[in-house]
Amino acid sequence: MDGLDPGLEALYLERKRQPHQAVATLANCKTLILGMSAAQPPALMAATADALKDRLIGPLAFYYLHGTEALRKTLLAPDLREFVTPRPLFLSHSDREAIAQSGSQNWIEFVPAMLHQAGRLLTEHIDPECFLVTVSPMDRHGYFSLGTNADYGASVIRKARKVIVEVNRYMPRTFGECSVHISEVDLIVEHDQPLIEATPSSPTDVDLRIADQIVHQIHDGDTLQIGVGGVPNAVLAGLTNHRDLGLHSELFSPAMMPLIQSGAINGKRKTWMQHKHVFTFALGDRKLYDFLDDNPSIVGYPASWVNNPDIIRLNENMVSVNSALEIDLTGQINSEQLGDRPFSGSGGQLDFVRGAYASRNGRSFVALRSTAQDGNVSRFVPRLQSGTVTDPRNDVHMVVTEHGCVNLKGLSIPQRARALISIADPSFRESLESEARSIGLI
Repeated sequence: MDGLDPGLEALYLERKRQPHQAVATLANCKTLILGMSAAQPPALMAATADALKDRLIGPLAFYYLHGTEALRKTLLAPDLREFVTPRPLFLSHSDREAIAQSGSQNWIEFVPAMLHQAGRLLTEHIDPECFLVTVSPMDRHGYFSLGTNADYGASVIRKARKVIVEVNRYMPRTFGECSVHISEVDLIVEHDQPLIEATPSSPTDVDLRIADQIVHQIHDGDTLQIGVGGVPNAVLAGLTNHRDLGLHSELFSPAMMPLIQSGAINGKRKTWMQHKHVFTFALGDRKLYDFLDDNPSIVGYPASWVNNPDIIRLNENMVSVNSALEIDLTGQINSEQLGDRPFSGSGGQLDFVRGAYASRNGRSFVALRSTAQDGNVSRFVPRLQSGTVTDPRNDVHMVVTEHGCVNLKGLSIPQRARALISIADPSFRESLESEARSIGLI
């Protein structure tokens, strides 16, 4: 702590604890909130799991989004089932594995929520007794950084009754509303561990065919929100020759980095937060985290602001690109449920579907492959099989598959059904038309 003000150094040392010491203070805590994804603190989660097993604390209900492998191996371990009630607002691969391992779909209690409402939900409708989160090392002014995860963390950390931070030198220092002063922190644990990494896979030929149709409808000067998956990454890869693009995105991903480095994304023509690359959470590899570190052009703000449709619409020419699991012939989108099994969550998809379309000259794209299970199952169905609607049909704008792109705005139900059948897989079009007729859609 060379060069640190003696008063700040004394306060830091006074609040510093070993993980088990910090967790011992949760004896009376019933509701715990964890940081999201890369901000989930592995040492504190492991210590909490140990304390639960030893009956030193608990039982606990805990809330979070996008669980990590560290969470699966600690608080989501099968031998803790009687001591914890996990309540995620969005499911990850690790969460789905934990559900499968538990043998009970209802042990993990999914909480439906749009991301822009998560901060309010976790501070107003749920009592935020304690918040555990990973932060960057403290700077000479006494500030930690939430780094990769402003999301709901920037809201919860200022409302929780107790805040315990896990300081990790691998967490980048980011700007925006990510700074947290030591006076806002109750206890500090130090634990250096590389952040979780998510390396995007190479796009398939189908991904490239879908992406190409979207790329041709993105213009110089547009502001982008790009989701996660093969198609969104392929869209970004296709924008290398574009100029003066802006970024106002829920997710900051590795595929955005080369576009910023080349100047294709520079924010020059944004009408809101010009020259700034806005995000609410970041997930990628070590190269991405290094790129974020101390980069003043990249700013993280709470999801309550970034994902608010009224804020999104302030950028003219806003373009939103997201994925889907299933669509029915009236235009209802399901992006979170496979049959009766929860798969992910609504996240911020509807936030940007609405915000982008509300923007002047804005466009919202929902992209999906026309089939699943090696072409044996159509993703286009007469009625949603799951009953879960992520994007209501009133909100859906452009739908894209490898077979084409249709604009649903202004179309009647029969027109929608015909348009969507036209971009379904050819082998299913005849049966879809027959089923559409049988239920009165056409």
